[in-house]
Amino acid sequence: MPKKINKEERISKRLSRVGICSRREAERWIAKGRITVDGVQISTPATLVSEGSLIIVDGKKIPEPEPTRLWRYHKPAGILSTNKDPTERPTVFDNLPKKLPRVMLVGRLDLNSEGLLLLTNDGTLARQIELPSTGWVRQYRIRVYGPLDENRLNSLERGITVNDITYGPIKAKLDKQRGDNSWVTISLQEGKNREIRKVMDHLGLKVNRLIRISFGPFKLGELNRNKVQEISQRSILKHTKLTPKNGNAH
Repeated sequence: MPKKINKEERISKRLSRVGICSRREAERWIAKGRITVDGVQISTPATLVSEGSLIIVDGKKIPEPEPTRLWRYHKPAGILSTNKDPTERPTVFDNLPKKLPRVMLVGRLDLNSEGLLLLTNDGTLARQIELPSTGWVRQYRIRVYGPLDENRLNSLERGITVNDITYGPIKAKLDKQRGDNSWVTISLQEGKNREIRKVMDHLGLKVNRLIRISFGPFKLGELNRNKVQEISQRSILKHTKLTPKNGNAH
């Protein structure tokens, strides 16, 4: 049963919800004149649309919203977390099964990082999960090279400023050490661009492997590299703000 649509909602939200683009991308598309509503080219992402509105993007009618779905994906190192790369380097989307519907990434992982990525067909859910206000902890296992000072590692729980950028509390636990090679588990709530690598570099440690092992309640577990597994609707409803009215339960 498709999700119920509110009587009216912003065009940017509708486009995001059906998985065509993010709200920010919708703003850019509108500015370029790529979108019409009921035959009229629109100029603002605040334009309100209803269930019966005819929305055309690049000459094609947008699809009806589908039930919200969420997947786990084990990203290997060496591919980009982006839709398309101008230099034609391989991306996550090049590696996804062809049978998947149109999906978007929930957050990103660097080119050389690996592990858990979440995928969804619902832009509103993606936005909700990404917000720091959800309080979801993201956990990583990293391998670092260099002299490791556990006291400095523990001090990260108070936050740290590196090159005028302030990072929030980071919980770092030493798991294993052999000479100058160590495995550390990192837990944080808000991951800024290349945060872990920059912070470790500040401590004199070079990250040579970084694996995300969990994103909030969802775990990488035993999912094989480059494989995708759908998360049950029951689990989505349990861990997000969605209700049975705007997402199917089965």
